Formats: sequence, C-alpha cells, structure tokens
Amino acid sequence: MSAHVLVVGGGITGLAAAHALASAPRARALGIRCTLVERDSRLGGKLHTEHIEGCVVEAGPDAFLAAKPQAAGLCRALGLGDRLIGTRPGRAVFIASGGKLRPLPDGLAFGVPVRLLPLLRTDLLSPAEKLRMGYDLVLPPAAADGDESVGAFLRRRLGDAIVDRLAGPLLAGIYAGDADALSLRATFPQLLEWERSHGSVIRGARARRAAAGTGPTFLSLRGGMGELVDALGAFLTDAPGVRLLTGQTVARLTRWFERGQTTYVADLDSGRAIAAEGVVLTTPAFAAAELLVPLAPGADALGMIPYASTAAVSLGYRRETLRHPLEGHGFVVARGEPLQLTACTWMSSKWPHRAPAGVALLRCYLGAAGRDALVDEDDERLVDAARADLASTLGIDAAPTFTHVTRWRRAMPQYLPGHLDRLAAIETALAALPGIALAGAGYRGVGISDCVRQGAEAASRVIEALATRQPSA
Repeated sequence: MSAHVLVVGGGITGLAAAHALASAPRARALGIRCTLVERDSRLGGKLHTEHIEGCVVEAGPDAFLAAKPQAAGLCRALGLGDRLIGTRPGRAVFIASGGKLRPLPDGLAFGVPVRLLPLLRTDLLSPAEKLRMGYDLVLPPAAADGDESVGAFLRRRLGDAIVDRLAGPLLAGIYAGDADALSLRATFPQLLEWERSHGSVIRGARARRAAAGTGPTFLSLRGGMGELVDALGAFLTDAPGVRLLTGQTVARLTRWFERGQTTYVADLDSGRAIAAEGVVLTTPAFAAAELLVPLAPGADALGMIPYASTAAVSLGYRRETLRHPLEGHGFVVARGEPLQLTACTWMSSKWPHRAPAGVALLRCYLGAAGRDALVDEDDERLVDAARADLASTLGIDAAPTFTHVTRWRRAMPQYLPGHLDRLAAIETALAALPGIALAGAGYRGVGISDCVRQGAEAASRVIEALATRQPSA
C-alpha cells in the first residue's frame, strides 16, 4: 500500500505536518509520500528573519513558550538544540499607563497576582482597586454555564483595573485582540480551572507558580526563528517522497470516488493538478473555507473565525544617542492610553545576539482587532507613528540608523466566545471527508508550539485514516 498526502500551506504548521509525515515510522511503513504547496515564494509564513546592519530582525514571532515543549522538541530533532537561547536575565516589563512607564509587578501568572508585596507597592492600581482584587478570595465560583470572555471573567473575579492595566494588555497582546472579546475557554482555560478547583484565581495562580519549574519563560534561536524554517526546509528537501512547491496556490479542491476509495484533486493556479488520498489544510480559516465549503457545506463556519491585522516596525539606533537605559524587555500599553503602539520590545536588551555592541534594536507593534486600518498606512506613516510614541514613552528623539516595516494582514485569529463550539461543529461537518485534517493558528492555539503540535497531530490523524482504509480491489 502507498498513499499521497497533500499539505496546503508552508507556514510553521504545514512544515511541522510535512516533517511528521516524512519522519513518522508508521508513515514510512505505509509508504506515504507528501507534497507541500505554499503560495509565497518562500517557506515559513510569519516566521521570517532578516539581517540588517548586523541586527537580527524578526518579521514575525521572535520566540516560543518554554513551558510548551513542541517547538523546542522540533528544534532538537532538527539538530538545533545547541542554537536554543533564553531571554537575558532580568524580566522587567513595563506598562504604559497614566502617561508614564510603570514596572509590571513581580509575581504574576497570566496577569493574575500571586505575591502580595509587589502588588501593594505598585502604583498601577489605587488602594481601592487593590482591595477589590482581594474579593476574589471570597467570591464563590460562577455556575459552569456557557463561555464568557477573558475580560468579563477577570472583571468579575478581580475588578476592572486588572483588565485595563495589567492582565488585559498582557493577555490580549498575544492575540492582538480585546480581552473583553476573547473566549476564556479557548484562550486561557487555566483561569477557569483555577476558579473551579481552588475557588479563587489568586489561589490557583499561587498553586501553579509553586509547581512551575525554573528557567527562561521564552526560548528562541541564536540567529532568529528563521533558523527553524531553514532547517525544516533542508530536512524536507532531502527527505525521500517529499516534494515542495512554492509560489503556487491551491485554487480548488474536488473529491473523486473510485472503487470505494476517496481521492482529492487539488487544482493549482499554475494549471497543475495534484491527486492525494489525504489532505492537511494549514491555511487561515477563511482560506480553508473557500476550499472546503463545496465539499462540506457545514464548513462555512470556518469563515466565521475573524482575523485581525498587525504591523511590526523595527528600528535600529546608535546606543549613545538614547537617554533611556532600556533595562528590561519592553512595554505594553494599558487601555485608554493616547498611543498608537500596542507594545514595544527592546530586542537588544531582551535577547543576546540580536544587535552588535553599541546598537539598540527596538520592535514596535501597531494594529489589533478594531485597529486594523492603521496597518494600511504607508511605511513612512507607520515609522512616524512608532517614533512619535517612542518619543513620548522613552524620550527618544534621535533618528534611527535603519527601519524595517512588516505587515500581517488578516493574520491574527480572534477566538471569540463560543470558539470551541464552532470548532466542534466544523469537525462534525468534516467527518464526512475522510483523510482531511485542519491545523493552524485559527483553531487551537496561536503560539509556535501550538502550531507545531497541531501540524503533527493533523499528520497523525491523516496517517491513521489512510492506515485504516480498505485497500482497493
């Protein structure tokens, strides 16, 4: 028996799926071949690193969570274990609030305080707001009914200030969204579990912190996340039975039956047609909907998953021209601040090997759900917006030695309340399409490790479907 699997999308999810298909012993035993189709001329999707004036400039994510092992495990499997690095010591993060940068209190877990003294000392909260947070210790858990937003949950447990000035900017920043519009069950189910198991999110956060290990919170690669893409590309290029097609788009997917077996045919915009017994779709949900709705009308729910647009502006400076010490990792912006930035990472302070000595590298983030229009401005306008906010927050009036702008349109999925129910309905609709699997940031996690995990799991589901099908006569 042999089979062919088509992977649509060459971002980190698709690359992880193809890696699993090429390396899984069961896939090799079944003689599975794999073709990956990517519409861009390069692989990697949002994982892309450029080197400018000796600086490592990330176009997309710069790291992954150390607590989720999938990305680090993939790096080690590809021989990149000795390239893994953690953030520099000193985890100071600031909140832009009330017209100034204020240190984020130590001892937070998912934005929830676990240590009393740093919370009492912070000037981010008034005495009344600090007292309100303590109400969480006596407030009974809510009835387990439906799905509420992260913001609504935290406002109920800890008060408005925690959402607007602490947890909201930290948690929503991961999704480029609004904490009051993000599904609790789909994004931070830990908070709900803490309420149910400990009767309080503060007590739950304390228990989680006590059980957590030591070490860096985030990991990256010495030369940037592009190293992972390059290693995956090299592995797949050399892997037997794997074909990589870039600069081509799957325009249509059809289903054919012959002798009781299903074959899917992908028509590419280049005019080529590819037949496969299995398909792993790693495109954004709205693109997957266009391919799947003709085969399974219930897949139209994929189009109901919204996406936000963002932009990243990297700026290099001669260090001696900056007055601010840049001691820490950067800042996020509290709700209601008159800034266009949502956050700024001090890349040369956060990571080793990101900039030469004497150079400061800053990365500014603009755009989010409801603030997408700014992303359509030209490069000059985005750079001016970033520089204006850096002047007001960090006192930087020097001209950068270089700037680099990256836009990600409709790139950040928004897990709205009811997201997991929508996924369940989608999976029910796709049950009628044997050998097709969905994976990617639009579904069950937006981080790099989440995407690696989903790609590998989707490959496993397709391998299982092919292994259990009845052979043709």
